[in-house]
Amino acid sequence: MNGLELHESIINNSQITFARSGGKGGQNVNKVNTKVCLKLPLSDIGGITDEERIRLRTKLAAIINAESCLVINVDDERYQELNRKIALSRIENRITQALVIPKKRKPTEPTKASKEKKLKLKRIRSELKKSRKKFFF
Repeated sequence: MNGLELHESIINNSQITFARSGGKGGQNVNKVNTKVCLKLPLSDIGGITDEERIRLRTKLAAIINAESCLVINVDDERYQELNRKIALSRIENRITQALVIPKKRKPTEPTKASKEKKLKLKRIRSELKKSRKKFFF
């Protein structure tokens, strides 16, 4: 999926509401709606397959509400516009990170040289312990 396509899809299909923020701002907190609540229905995200949609549902279950919407709340800044930009970037980052499929680990075997080194060290340790033994005749 194209990053620009995802960005456009998020901007066009998200529902943004504003509320009074409890964060910094002094007396201004009680007068201005700076908190941003961004909702993005999973079905409205363009440019992704059904498999990717299922992957999003499992990976981002913590921020999906009962109506199958991704929900992000931001009240970090004093300004509504800054909070809106932060919310858009956060939801975009969460989606792109959830869509990344991690590479499977291929188990490797130790090299011949490392096996020989391990055996050599075992022999040295064994000889050291043997030399500590007391012989009774």
